[in-house]
Amino acid sequence: MTKSLKNKNLYRTLIIASFIALNIGILFGISQVLLYLNTGADRSSILHLSVQNEEVYLPKVIWQDTTNPGRPITRHTLEMIQSDYLKAWYVRNVAYMSNDPYGIDDFYTESARENIYKTIASHVSANIQVSATTLCHHLSLDFYSEDGQLAVFTDVNTKQYQRVYKDNVLELEHQIEASYKVVVLLEDGFWKVRHMVKELNPVIKDTISPYETPLITVKQNKIYIGENLFKMKGINYYPQQTPWDMFGDAFDIDIISEDFTIIKEAGLNTIRVFVQYEDFGKAKVKSEKIEKLQQVLDLAEVRGLKVIVTLFDFYGNYDVLDWTMTHRHAEQIVSYFKEHRAILAWDIKNEPNLDFENRGKITVLAWLREMIIQIKQYDPNHLVTIGWSDIESALLLEDQIDLVSFHYYQGLESFEEKYGSLITKTNKPIILQEFGLSSNQGLWNPFGASEESQAIYYENFQQILKKNDVHYLTWTLYDFENVPTEVSGSMPWQKDKQKYFGFIGINGNRKKAFKFISE
Repeated sequence: MTKSLKNKNLYRTLIIASFIALNIGILFGISQVLLYLNTGADRSSILHLSVQNEEVYLPKVIWQDTTNPGRPITRHTLEMIQSDYLKAWYVRNVAYMSNDPYGIDDFYTESARENIYKTIASHVSANIQVSATTLCHHLSLDFYSEDGQLAVFTDVNTKQYQRVYKDNVLELEHQIEASYKVVVLLEDGFWKVRHMVKELNPVIKDTISPYETPLITVKQNKIYIGENLFKMKGINYYPQQTPWDMFGDAFDIDIISEDFTIIKEAGLNTIRVFVQYEDFGKAKVKSEKIEKLQQVLDLAEVRGLKVIVTLFDFYGNYDVLDWTMTHRHAEQIVSYFKEHRAILAWDIKNEPNLDFENRGKITVLAWLREMIIQIKQYDPNHLVTIGWSDIESALLLEDQIDLVSFHYYQGLESFEEKYGSLITKTNKPIILQEFGLSSNQGLWNPFGASEESQAIYYENFQQILKKNDVHYLTWTLYDFENVPTEVSGSMPWQKDKQKYFGFIGINGNRKKAFKFISE
């Protein structure tokens, strides 16, 4: 074959390949256009949502009366009315926050949405934004039409939270309780709000009544279990092989059982464990996670250990529109274990003040304040606390919690003075919830503490704790071979420091500090 013939064949091949590629591109482009046109039926995309709305907005809903004197209403219809009604609230909240009416047309009839448009227009002209959510709805069915196209119901004592911003500055933060007479019409397969008229707010009884005798109480700065005075001596706990993943796939109750024996025999009576928000399933808590936590609590009760359960570990959103999701998360866990005798307290969030800079102090405190209300509503048996990262933050929300908890990793020489000042400012029991010293002397920290220095630190600290009768939990039982980057940071000197806080080394041997793990 001559060189020119070879070139001609090569050109033919290139031309054919280019033609095929061009046709594939055209077909792909047409398919994408058709796909885009078909997305108009997806109501979740209308709401700027990547998931269905029921996964992002879940206020508590209680139907108090569903009896209709005319046509009986099916459970499915009731669920559809409830779902679309909550969507109507959600899109309105989004619209008032963004001052964009996108999505309003799908959940309000023409007459109803005019008022929303006017409100948005007035907000835009005054440069106002409203960040809001509803927390609880008590619904009663008043009327359901014979043709199944219209329903009337009352939403009594609707609990709402609002933050109003003007010129991007917070002007007002408040909670509202209001009642509404609501008329909804069935249009295009969806229940749209036609009228929502505010009414006088009748007083209703809460559906959750407190127990007459809580399991744990606080009296005159003291903690009581039943009638017995309780002095906390404890430790923060993770299994050595699964730190920050205690309830994951490698969960092993036999290993945890051995560790609880070590803790009890060391003279301690309390442990602190951590529930990660996303790992447990967020608003839809996974049953297998509940079962694992149940095993841990049951085992603690057998061993005679009390448990502080820290909720919302690795959570950091706090946005008002995310509140209902976190409320459902707390409700499922706290309600399930409200009568468990191993639990001493619910710790809402680990070191939330570290999020003040990025999320805003007002935003974080508002979420915590409402979460305290939620948890106490579902479990009046146990105490509630917040694990602040330093002693300077310890009195934040002090009037709403049962235990004042703080972490201390500062100089030992200043502890007594700072603690002495703190106890004069509160009448609540005070918990030193985390403290410790890492024995990470090595390549990345040549001037760090040795195991001998760590032991001396604990020996001296235990004398101070005993002298001042301090409730305490040390950090932590084990050294860890691996520490997640999101916990310590990515730098090797950060990771190494976090690895060596334990009383038991990576090799399983007890370090010199173990002698001073308790008083």
